[in-house]
Amino acid sequence: MILPAGVAMHIGLTYDLRQDYLAAGFSEDETAEFDRPDTISSIEAALVQLGHRPDRIGHARQLIARLAAGDRWDLVFNIAEGLSGIAREAQIPAILDVYGISYTFSDPLVMALTLHKGLTKTVVAAGGVPTAAFALVERPADVDRINLPFPLFAKPVAEGTGKGVTPASKVKDRAALQAVCEPLLTKYGQPVLVETFLPGREFTVGITGTGSAARVMGTLEILLLANAEAEVYSYINKEYCEERVTYAVGNPIADQQVRAAEATALAAWRILGCRDGGRIDLRCDAAGVPNFMEVNPLAGLHPEHSDLPILATMVGLPFVELIERIVTSAAERIPAAERSLARRFGRRP
Repeated sequence: MILPAGVAMHIGLTYDLRQDYLAAGFSEDETAEFDRPDTISSIEAALVQLGHRPDRIGHARQLIARLAAGDRWDLVFNIAEGLSGIAREAQIPAILDVYGISYTFSDPLVMALTLHKGLTKTVVAAGGVPTAAFALVERPADVDRINLPFPLFAKPVAEGTGKGVTPASKVKDRAALQAVCEPLLTKYGQPVLVETFLPGREFTVGITGTGSAARVMGTLEILLLANAEAEVYSYINKEYCEERVTYAVGNPIADQQVRAAEATALAAWRILGCRDGGRIDLRCDAAGVPNFMEVNPLAGLHPEHSDLPILATMVGLPFVELIERIVTSAAERIPAAERSLARRFGRRP
């Protein structure tokens, strides 16, 4: 049995608030993926509008403290990125699995896999999804063993929000590759993904739902303005997207590349086992074929600044309805018995 549609729920909110980590001495770059207060307020307001009772929890350690105190929830709306470790996005899902509490978005296995771009590409390629050829640089000496045709593109293997991506990420020869990889290895303490540069159009495809119920919400084409960092959807371009980037909604009926991008994105979403909502980023190769670049199963949800809500707005889906789709998809995993037990054993309003 599952919760019937429309049932009001006590929903916890887990998140990493950027200002808290900045106040603790972490850098702008270290906290780039974390959320602003108005993102949390917007999600909270949407949940209230949908008839639910939201409860702010916070980051992983705050969740552990609340659980130890006996607090329980019908569902946790999780957008916490995690601070440390290559599987950091899996931390809160894993904690909630221990307690049998359902949550939005993907499980620990998927979160850990998809943060590692190289492993993700290996899995989707095995499923027949087109993705650029790649190699990993784990130490500076590995650059000499790269056997891919230039130009290449280099970025940290397990970062988001364009961290570590600059115009220098596109490299034309081995010396330039060495010059890019060495500081990335030092700064991020993780391998560098080196892949064939994709020179074509760039898309991000929004998806809601899980498994066979997953559907494409729409596609944005990323168009860099004249004042943007050239050729790359970099951290700077993303951070200042209102000034440096314009977005165009793709038309899959009239545009074959958009149609192919959406089919590829949906196939990758299902192969990876992603849930509830997120984005797949793609770029076209020299032949115009959209290639999978990476998946964001924990997409940003700022109503006006994050790509998924921007796309939702542009295709006519209000923010509250986007949140409703995510919650409805996640709620299908809540057994009725679990909800009853949460009421009987220690859940605090």
